[in-house]
Amino acid sequence: MPKIAVLQMCSGIDPEANVATIVDAARQAAAQGAKVLFTPEMAVLLDRDRARARPWIEGEGPHQAEEELAEAARAQGIDIALGSMPVAAEGGRWANRSFYFRGQGGEATCYDKIHMFDVELANGETWRESAAYAPGRAAVSVEDTPLGRLGLTVCYDLRFPALFGALGDRRCDAIAVPAAFTRPTGAAHWHVMLRARAIEASAFVIAAAQAGTHADGRETYGHSLVIDPWGEVLLDMGAERNGLAYCEIDRDRIAEVRRQVPSLANRREIAKS
Repeated sequence: MPKIAVLQMCSGIDPEANVATIVDAARQAAAQGAKVLFTPEMAVLLDRDRARARPWIEGEGPHQAEEELAEAARAQGIDIALGSMPVAAEGGRWANRSFYFRGQGGEATCYDKIHMFDVELANGETWRESAAYAPGRAAVSVEDTPLGRLGLTVCYDLRFPALFGALGDRRCDAIAVPAAFTRPTGAAHWHVMLRARAIEASAFVIAAAQAGTHADGRETYGHSLVIDPWGEVLLDMGAERNGLAYCEIDRDRIAEVRRQVPSLANRREIAKS
């Protein structure tokens, strides 16, 4: 059974420090025999001050971070599923982009977050991700990982079952859901939605999360999770502990669950009225 490492972080506004944390985690995880390291959304830079973040995002920052993390994966012989980092995109906006770096090298697989977090919460928090970020347009999966076929999503994507249905149609064996969930929405919905998505896709769900009070003032929920295809929680890192945790993935469990409840095979197209 392949072992994975999950990195729960409290990323700040210093990209070099955040990259160093991920590189060190890759070293530790590889030493423990992990085949894949999963990190949260915006692991490299979490900064709601867009004017302060802009020079790094629109300069050489993302390219340098990508090179350092690709090299760390090669040097340690471990795949790194980088939850996301901000990168410059077309039209003057940015993209919230995931990367999958392989331990044997080669070009990274990328996914741009599709659903933008535009909300007004009852506690007064307001977020307008679409003001700076352009949404992605396509579902993405990574072939032949140590876990099999891995689907890529980011945070708020969790609330949109159609994306997970598309990854289920691809028969993804696992789906990554890196996140920086707010505390109010996390307490209300995080566990139940992640379990539902694992059940719907009959796949493992691996959700590395941000946790704590960040340098930019936001607070995130934590509770990085690994959930099996039956919806059982295999790992919950809680809200207080940042760092690494490990979980073994029993790939035989996927076929076992799909034999018992063949919902992917039984899915039917619904006519639109």
